[in-house]
Amino acid sequence: MKIIKVKSGKKIHNWYPGKRECTSERILLNPYIGCEVGCFFCYALSYPGNFQKARKERVIFVYENFVENLKRQIEKLNIAFCGYLSPVSEPFQSVEKIYKLSEKTIEFFVENNIPVEFITKSVIPESVVEMIKQKKHSFGQISILTVDEDLRKKLMRRGAETELLFKNIEELAKNNIFCVCRTDPIIPFITDDREKLKILIKKAVDSGAKHIVSSIMDIPQAIKDDVLIYIKKFFGEDIKRKIEILYNERIGNWFHADIRYRREIFTFLKEVCDKYNISFALCMEYEKKNGKIIGLNREFMTSKNCEGIDIPVYFRKGKKFYPFNCYGNCLKCKTAECGIEELAQGNKEDSFSGWDYYDYLRWNKIVGQEKLL
Repeated sequence: MKIIKVKSGKKIHNWYPGKRECTSERILLNPYIGCEVGCFFCYALSYPGNFQKARKERVIFVYENFVENLKRQIEKLNIAFCGYLSPVSEPFQSVEKIYKLSEKTIEFFVENNIPVEFITKSVIPESVVEMIKQKKHSFGQISILTVDEDLRKKLMRRGAETELLFKNIEELAKNNIFCVCRTDPIIPFITDDREKLKILIKKAVDSGAKHIVSSIMDIPQAIKDDVLIYIKKFFGEDIKRKIEILYNERIGNWFHADIRYRREIFTFLKEVCDKYNISFALCMEYEKKNGKIIGLNREFMTSKNCEGIDIPVYFRKGKKFYPFNCYGNCLKCKTAECGIEELAQGNKEDSFSGWDYYDYLRWNKIVGQEKLL
């Protein structure tokens, strides 16, 4: 894939405004735009700007000054949240071996005593494991779509072999690092075989995973035709036709599988997780009810936070940051004991506002050190 180096002046931000299931705040970290793993269903393929150039021309944009730009902003803040590598592109794809932007970002967070997480379909570098095992509340998420390696190869261009993904979980567990296994997304009629899903969860638990996150594939309107063409090419006309019939629910610009199908799958997964004594949650799953968009996690989640781990807000004390005495589940919080009333999304009935760098600056005067852990 072609690499284009660019400069970043982007301001840090959390989740975007609109519907939300994510219980905790995160600092979203995207040092690369474009992804060699190449999942045909990836929602980022529907995003505008450089995402479309990356999609159509097989380009990866490298924000070569990403860490420096991040440092300049964090150094001015008194509050921080867990960093999240990376919502839109694989953080450990091969370009990382050249530029090491993910590794340098993790190093910066660890040095400042701020937790950081990653989500990957690749092999985790040993240096990353060594760094994050030093930092309480840092963790990893491993995305495993199927236990069938031949099927996995049909779902993406690259990414680690299935057995190596399970070894990722083993490596994290061996180093006492909290690990999430994501069966995310499940693709109807392709990766939704119940017995294979049960095997996947059992193997993840045996490997050391502490939490399961799942979802059913959603299809952004902007890439619907491409998704259906891909499914027909690799899985046949019959599967394509079934997908078209099943995806009869639309929320905004996204098509969702029929709610009855989704509920049946999620009920099954929750029961399997209960059987294996592991917590369970969904990612970005909704239904329309009486004109309102309602998240399904209220019905299916068995953990306090959707990623299975409680990560508090962090406040600066001197040169480093330290955790506040809270669960970090801002979406459900009603008391805002940290002092930042805006974060207590449980007080709001409407969709939340997205937070950015300038909100952080406003919050600088609020330093809840009396309840630092």
